[in-house]
Amino acid sequence: MSGPTRFWTGERIRLRAMEPDDWQQLAAINQEGETQRDGDRLLAPISAVLGRKWAQEQSEKPPGGASDDYTMVVETLDGGELAGDLSVGGCDRLNGHFHYGISLGTAHQRRGYASEAVRMMLSFMFGERRYHRCYAEVYGGNAASLALQRRLGFTEEGVRREHAFQGGRYRDLHQFGLLAREFEERERAAGREPYFTW
Repeated sequence: MSGPTRFWTGERIRLRAMEPDDWQQLAAINQEGETQRDGDRLLAPISAVLGRKWAQEQSEKPPGGASDDYTMVVETLDGGELAGDLSVGGCDRLNGHFHYGISLGTAHQRRGYASEAVRMMLSFMFGERRYHRCYAEVYGGNAASLALQRRLGFTEEGVRREHAFQGGRYRDLHQFGLLAREFEERERAAGREPYFTW
């Protein structure tokens, strides 16, 4: 990454703040069957009022405020399309850990967007906010997300067997973790600077 304006821009996508008008596209992505099945539960459609309210609340969260929890929009560089969103939560500054989740619309999956977005987020959280560990949880059956965690260097730390009831059966929840030093090592081994430099 080079130059201060390039931090949130990768080769294929950029991460940007959520705007209130993003709610319709994000709601449509969240209603896609495959996207919902890969998450923790099937959601009923939300009203325009609730969708706008949620997006408005997300857009009004000040960066670097009392909490490091945030949601950003993943936007394609080619065409400026809203591809999905990336959320960071459970930020524990005392112990130095947080978790993340990413959701992309079906049309934007398997293009490298998720890997690029997550690497930017990890660079920020480890290199700028001083976090030590990131964790992610993925439901069994979500082969793409399981592969993403492994590809990014996350270690599978455990499985909560039959953790969630969906589609008439129980599903396992796979737990992954990545330490800052592991992220640094993988990035350098790939010929990339792990953190933003001036």
